Amino acid sequence: MSSRPDPSEIEAVLLGGEARYTREEAVRLAGASNDFTKRVWRALGFAARGEDAVAFTDGDVEALRVTSELMKNGVLDEDAAIRMARAMGQTMARLAEWQTSILSTLSYEPQDRAADDGHGPLVGLAQELMPDIENLLLYIWRRQLAASIARRIAFARSSDDAAPTYFPLAVGFADLVSFTTLSRELDEVELAEVVEGFESTATDIVASGGGRVVKTLGDEVLYVANTALQAAEIALQLADGVKTHIEVPDVRVGLAYGPVLALLGDVFGTTVNRSARLTSFARPGTILIDEALADQLRDEPALQVVAVRARHAHGLGQLQPYALRRSYEPADPSV
Repeated sequence: MSSRPDPSEIEAVLLGGEARYTREEAVRLAGASNDFTKRVWRALGFAARGEDAVAFTDGDVEALRVTSELMKNGVLDEDAAIRMARAMGQTMARLAEWQTSILSTLSYEPQDRAADDGHGPLVGLAQELMPDIENLLLYIWRRQLAASIARRIAFARSSDDAAPTYFPLAVGFADLVSFTTLSRELDEVELAEVVEGFESTATDIVASGGGRVVKTLGDEVLYVANTALQAAEIALQLADGVKTHIEVPDVRVGLAYGPVLALLGDVFGTTVNRSARLTSFARPGTILIDEALADQLRDEPALQVVAVRARHAHGLGQLQPYALRRSYEPADPSV
């Protein structure tokens, strides 16, 4: 039976070297200030280390040196560097947890058959895959960065008044109906399979429709699209397609169009709130959209936009929802 590896041994294996420096030594070698080092370390999401603890590797020193050089050259100021570190830290923490979950299923062996490699099968598998995963990570990041910059340039060209982080988008929420009931009926493994199936299917539908998933919250997906027609087609496929791919309760969708504040990979504002509220109003298997989106879709021959009962939404006032369906679908008077 293999013994559990020590955390310091895991760091040495996966970080490419043992911790060699205290904070003071790392700061001196990197040419960074002590206060900035503390701020960026916290922003990255790492636990605080004592001043005398030997906790920094050569890689840590190099990362601090590069960041410090960017600030000295005027490319980033300190606040921008901290924001960048926080964005990368939070993103990478979630990615690492996700990848560890996947690798755990691949490396699992009963204890009486586990290979004694000194570090455990999970660490060994991560070490084996790391070079290829690093290359893929860089490739995907470059692709996503190119797409993000292209979107921002397109928004800037379409509206001279648009601020860099404030522009119009179609925002959609899709959630699983009766998820609380479902969570009581299924065990943890079955529920995890439903959630993962919903997220993966929804992500595929959004991406293939030209939209972007902003975040997933277990039983809910938030996405954005550049145009009303893109958002509508994605919503229709989500309402129909998720149930075709996996056995889940009905999916309901709310859509709104208007200005949003895009910040740190998320979206904020009244348009987002309106979309969420419309989702809560929607009946199982239906799509509700706001008036701004309805105005843009009314003349689409393949779509049917029908006004339904107005609702009061706390903090938003009176909302006039519209039911969205394909034009060949019969109207549902109970919506």
